[in-house]
Amino acid sequence: MSAVRVVLVDDQSLVRAGITALLTGDADGPGETIEVVGAAQDGIAGVALVRRLRPDVVLMDIRMPGGDGIAAVRELRAGPTGRDVAILMLTTFDTDEEVLGAMRAGADGYLLKDTAPGPLRDAVRAAARGEPVLSPGVTRQVMAHAAAAPQPVPDARLERLTAREREVLAALADGDDNAAIARALSLSPETVRTYVHRILAKLEAGSRAQLVAIAHRSGLAAARRRA
Repeated sequence: MSAVRVVLVDDQSLVRAGITALLTGDADGPGETIEVVGAAQDGIAGVALVRRLRPDVVLMDIRMPGGDGIAAVRELRAGPTGRDVAILMLTTFDTDEEVLGAMRAGADGYLLKDTAPGPLRDAVRAAARGEPVLSPGVTRQVMAHAAAAPQPVPDARLERLTAREREVLAALADGDDNAAIARALSLSPETVRTYVHRILAKLEAGSRAQLVAIAHRSGLAAARRRA
């Protein structure tokens, strides 16, 4: 079984060492091994390291001297080498500005640094499988923001999708992971992953989080819940 390769980006060396120890611990028993293949102390160095090492998952802090995490996410998503990596924000800050800013930039998830070791390892493995990851409090913030959003704005890009792809996108917007979507639509998880990659390409999105935003803004998610 291949290991999940992780790059850490955090300005505090003690935090980097601690997270590395937590991720590589074997307290969970059987499961995908996690390997920290590199670490950087700011967003600028983090972008260069991710482009060079091409990990499966990046754990990115937000507030760092020398290059903040949200700008780093945006830069990674703008280039071809940063579109396939899963990016999780791991920070102590959970303001609306930072949570929504990270999601809009293309982050796949948002975790707080008080996350327990086991759930942190589970989140990294889930991100590597292409599943969205949000701390419970952050999930409530995102959903509240979606509920308070103005009237849906039609998005012509959705016309590029097949009926099945629209079903998968709507399920993503409701927070379903690949396994849940597969069960609901009688598909295999591998087929769901293929659909997600196609949707990302057709909608010119850099992450699953951006797909969720498109589905909510266009009203597709609300239409599914009414059906």
